[in-house]
Amino acid sequence: MTQAAESDKTYPAGIAARLRREILTGELPPGSPLKERDNAQRLGVSRTPLREAVRILGQEGLVTLRPLRSPVVADPSLAEVLDEIAVLRQLEIFSGGLACVNATPEEIEEIAALAADVAAHHADGDKVDVFDQDMRMHSAICDAGHNAALSRTYREYLARLWRIRFVSARERADAPRVLADHREMIAALRGRDPERMTAALASHLDGMVRNVTRHFQNREKPPLA
Repeated sequence: MTQAAESDKTYPAGIAARLRREILTGELPPGSPLKERDNAQRLGVSRTPLREAVRILGQEGLVTLRPLRSPVVADPSLAEVLDEIAVLRQLEIFSGGLACVNATPEEIEEIAALAADVAAHHADGDKVDVFDQDMRMHSAICDAGHNAALSRTYREYLARLWRIRFVSARERADAPRVLADHREMIAALRGRDPERMTAALASHLDGMVRNVTRHFQNREKPPLA
């Protein structure tokens, strides 16, 4: 398939991208059904590529697939999410340490450029676009460790936590710490300092846990009378 075809909004990857954005921004809230016929009509696409797009989102953990029933937007519990984050934490710290040792100078500067782009647009850029760039930076750090098995496992967990990381990333008040963590990661890569990288990633993921926990607590608060 050509790059143009992959980006076409009528192809599965394009449809998945549209639905992913709606899920991340809350237009499709957790627990909402994804009825095939209704969404095909709404998006102006045929049902076969829509079905494949939903499968893609199911693999990413954004959608829960159910036999003989419409799939729904995933709605994991806080305990389930924290378990996933605990695994992601170890993967990021391991891959970050490897990157400090194995990354090429060119890879380090590419990661630094991604971090700079996130910093430049964090305050007023499109939230989903900035988030995507942020995740590219984290994936690039993992890839710079040059361990293919680790990269595959990391991407599986990153996909499953896509919406939850977005929930954390959209906390604009947390931006100074997030961007400071990014700067520390780049300094650790340039200094070939795994311990500094571990500290930066631990700070980053601790902040994610706080933001996600706050998000779930706010969801559980009863509406004001």
